[in-house]
Amino acid sequence: MKSNFLPALRMTLAMLVLCCVLYPALVWAAAQLAPGHGDGVQLRQHGRVVGFANVGQQFSRPDYFNTRPSAVNYNAQGSGGSNKGASNPDYLATVKARLDTFLLQNPTLHAADVPAELLTASGSGLDPHLSPQGALVQVARVAQARGVAPGRLTELVKNNTEGGLLAPETVNVLRLNLALDALAPARK
Repeated sequence: MKSNFLPALRMTLAMLVLCCVLYPALVWAAAQLAPGHGDGVQLRQHGRVVGFANVGQQFSRPDYFNTRPSAVNYNAQGSGGSNKGASNPDYLATVKARLDTFLLQNPTLHAADVPAELLTASGSGLDPHLSPQGALVQVARVAQARGVAPGRLTELVKNNTEGGLLAPETVNVLRLNLALDALAPARK
């Protein structure tokens, strides 16, 4: 037993240093190279923080572009999906209710026009992005609510589209809505 004690103690100390000192230090150093230095990329408007670039937020007013639904109510302290399969009756009822609500808000659209991303939550529940198509189907509603020509909003969506070539094109909904406020302030 004594012959096993010293090797076990050495291994415990080595793993303690590796897991509690070296690994966290490596992760911290890598985070310093990332945008936001590990604290996330804050988006500001009029000098105050309005959100983070990589965390989705809920937009439900008709004069803003909606984002993806969230299974965690956009709570950035934890992430997660609904864990319900595509054939689960509760999940299908939730998606149907989201579709009905979206069609009420966007009466010029038909069910086939609505991209699935506007009806289903992402795996993390915090995805801040839509495809350009997911944003473009909302242009008519937002244009009417803001009193802006739909063509100007289509151009705004195109100007806020990122990616392409090797990455899929996406639109960060918070950045798009901030640009929308700069273009045409919301009516009171």
